[in-house]
Amino acid sequence: MNAKSELRRNMRDAVNRLSEAERVAGSEQARTLLRRQTVWQEARAILFYAPIAGELNLTPLLEEALAAGKTVALPGFVSERAAYDAFVISDLKRDCLAGKFGVSEPSPSCAAWPLNRLDLALAPGLAFDLSGHRLGRGRGYYDRLLARAEGAKCGVAFDPQIVPRVPAEAHDVQMNFILTPTRWLAVAEAVAAEQ
Repeated sequence: MNAKSELRRNMRDAVNRLSEAERVAGSEQARTLLRRQTVWQEARAILFYAPIAGELNLTPLLEEALAAGKTVALPGFVSERAAYDAFVISDLKRDCLAGKFGVSEPSPSCAAWPLNRLDLALAPGLAFDLSGHRLGRGRGYYDRLLARAEGAKCGVAFDPQIVPRVPAEAHDVQMNFILTPTRWLAVAEAVAAEQ
């Protein structure tokens, strides 16, 4: 088993050990922490994600961002290119449906949003390290999306998903920030503190 596969298995186990109450409380704490950040407050266009089991749920912030007049986008799978793009939503229930992997995605009626016009991209992952490396689920879709996105990239995870080192490859996209229920880390500052 290679290092990434082993880390994925370990991280799935770590998240599975969290109780439902811990996941709900952790999601609420992370939302509170993100609300305080300048990058969140100043962002006009934000790429969210639809959480799956084991991921921090930031969905209430999506609703708050819409109410504040921010542009809110979600990843949507584009079959012709076998890749994800960002699509604007204005109503979570009306504008979304089950997508390619059973994850909620924007409906075909939603307009595409240019990735170079994002101020903030929130990215789930199985693991992150303090250098901003992200371990995804292994298909590379999110890395390809994030590689084309402008603006700040923020990894989102539970505290046990922050590890000393994520094995990184050339195509892996580094995060600028990491959000957990108890920490907001600016990656450059975290790297400097370790040296």
